[in-house]
Amino acid sequence: YNFIRRQTGEGRQVFIICPLVEESDSLQARAATVEFEHLSAEVFPDLQLGLLHGRMKAGEKEAVMRRFYQGTLDILVATPVVEVGIDVPNATVILIESANRFGLSQLHQFRGRVGRGEHQSYCILIAETSSEAGAERLKAIEELQDGFKLAEKDLELRGPGEFFGTRQSGLP
Repeated sequence: YNFIRRQTGEGRQVFIICPLVEESDSLQARAATVEFEHLSAEVFPDLQLGLLHGRMKAGEKEAVMRRFYQGTLDILVATPVVEVGIDVPNATVILIESANRFGLSQLHQFRGRVGRGEHQSYCILIAETSSEAGAERLKAIEELQDGFKLAEKDLELRGPGEFFGTRQSGLP
């Protein structure tokens, strides 16, 4: 949070990604709504934060993204809805909570949300729980920048899934 504060102090903007919209009894992962409330009230009360998730109405989502794009929001707390199609050159940090819950291609897409401007950018991955497979995915995203090589690594780690079924990973 100190690093984020320094970045916003220099006029930069930050994405904070959470895998869930709301807390879940069955999944132990960060929820965007809870994180937004916590960060707004306790961590960054002096900064302008926005919340973006897929359950919001289209007009609400558009208004929040416009404010972030125009620079009136310092931090955007969001779910994976920002994975593609978001271009904010002033955003230099993306912090991904529960990063071990995301696949390699999704992490690569998130990482692509920053580094679009002239300033140095940073992608911070936080894993709440560790598994061997999750650790291997995070190591791959740290070491590989090429999307094609990441896709190959993902295939190696997860398997192709079923070609004519519904399973998206594992051996056929």
